[in-house]
Amino acid sequence: MNGLAQISFDVTNARVTFKNVPIHTLSKFTFKDVDAACAEFKKIPGVEECVIIQTTSRVEIFTVSNIEIDDSPDARRAEGKTLVLNQIKETWVSLSSLEQINIDHFDQTLEVYKGDDVYLHLLRLASGLDSVVIGKQEAFDGIVLSHAKAKSSGASGNVLNKLFESVIRLALRMRDTTGISKDVVSLGDVAVKLVDEKAGLDSKKKVLVIGTGESAAMLAKTLNKKSIAFDVTSRILERATGFTTILGGTPLDFNDVLAGFDKYDIIFVATTSDYFLITFDRIRLVMEEKKKGTLILDLSDPRTVDEGITALPGIKLLFRDQIAEIYEESVKARIGIVPAVEKIIDKELPVLSARMRRLEI
Repeated sequence: MNGLAQISFDVTNARVTFKNVPIHTLSKFTFKDVDAACAEFKKIPGVEECVIIQTTSRVEIFTVSNIEIDDSPDARRAEGKTLVLNQIKETWVSLSSLEQINIDHFDQTLEVYKGDDVYLHLLRLASGLDSVVIGKQEAFDGIVLSHAKAKSSGASGNVLNKLFESVIRLALRMRDTTGISKDVVSLGDVAVKLVDEKAGLDSKKKVLVIGTGESAAMLAKTLNKKSIAFDVTSRILERATGFTTILGGTPLDFNDVLAGFDKYDIIFVATTSDYFLITFDRIRLVMEEKKKGTLILDLSDPRTVDEGITALPGIKLLFRDQIAEIYEESVKARIGIVPAVEKIIDKELPVLSARMRRLEI
């Protein structure tokens, strides 16, 4: 090899997802400009390539760092790896709006994977196994779009192009042959459809979402898809604000919402509260004079809307039970397909891994 050191590379995935951070906090980890962030990560010595996947449920950074294998002692190489990871963390902190508390716990929050674990994760994500809603197209689209952007800006090179193109091709085939992405409905899709059938849901209606968890996120996505504006509230205003940064909607203070409860035609309640948030006494005064009807759908489990409010004129109250069956059937059908997808992944992972290793030579 005419005296040149052989180059071997490290593929690393550092990620923060809905699995370990509440959705309203995730917004603090996001980058305002993904292309600019990629360029910054590439300035880290040793980092040659970068792809960032940023969706409503995850922020993930994929990097390739080159390690020269020559006479350098092994200890120095191990040190080099830690160094790159520390600089990835520092760069992430400098580019996002993380608060001190997030920074202090960054090591516990951040998941870091290398090599085959990265390939496995990307296959699971692209095939729909690691989405909030199993099989949903969104994660796959996010991967395709993120790679296309990184490729056109030059942030992604030989290694990540090979990885992402292989995974996208495999995922298309898996989604197709197993049917995991066929007729996927989220809780939001089913809830919005029910409300539309009962009360008509269009852009003229004033809509409120109470809650900032996964169920609320699914609702927000469906409302966005249908171009319906909505307000979002939570007992803690900061949560509503963080949530709307990622998922749209207008954040409002909970007390203001209660005082103006009569403004809304449709109210979705999706919280994890362990007591009744909406009670007869809390909304009686403001609702007594209301002329138009209000439809409230409580998706919370346990319920957080007291049935007593139906004594007020014009209030129609629906509960999660009314859509649970349709939604759960869809989920069951999906979960039934998961083993088939996992089987294909088990078979394809060694092939993908060998293909990536060939790039090193």
